[in-house]
Amino acid sequence: MSGSTEKTTLKDKDIREPLFDFLEESYGKIRIFEEKRMGGSRADIVMVTPEQVVGIEIKSDADSYTRLRSQVEDYDRYFDQNIVVVGTSHAMHIEEHVPEYWGIITVEMEGREADFYVLREAAANPNMHRKQKLSLLWRPELVHIQALNHMPKYTEKSKEFVIDKILERVPEETLAPQISEELFERDYSTILETINEYRQQHGQKKRQKRRRRKYKPI
Repeated sequence: MSGSTEKTTLKDKDIREPLFDFLEESYGKIRIFEEKRMGGSRADIVMVTPEQVVGIEIKSDADSYTRLRSQVEDYDRYFDQNIVVVGTSHAMHIEEHVPEYWGIITVEMEGREADFYVLREAAANPNMHRKQKLSLLWRPELVHIQALNHMPKYTEKSKEFVIDKILERVPEETLAPQISEELFERDYSTILETINEYRQQHGQKKRQKRRRRKYKPI
């Protein structure tokens, strides 16, 4: 009887840590990011594999489907594949609420252990926008991808301009593992310093450019 009660009250916090272990066992080399902004939603989990970036939404027994439709649209723009992880109270009906190419993992408590079951394998997301996926990278990471592909630096151009140029120049089979590698190597202890350094250099060049224009003869 106590096991039944646990199954109906499974919460997000009960799922996350054991889920990370399950994903590592299932996929091998991965990196996990939590609560990442994407469009008008937040991805509960972003899982990076050597070839893909996967969005994972958690719907515990305490959650409803109220926002799921808009969340699905946001996830679909950013990720190669998407997975929803659900408590047992949602297991019977979750297939009605997510597209057929979404993976589904169910979870229930067996004693004190979370037990995961792959109800449906994730397939390729046909609605992913390569531009949106690439926007997950920070500017210094894009600069590194430009260097890897022997591209101009475009230091005076916007991030959007650089993303468009990368997509024009770099084929998907080359770019996908490069994006994953940048995310594997992301170091939060140094990346902000790197971004600030880039912004200072970029801003200085802009100011120099404006000064040159100010004194340019008519």
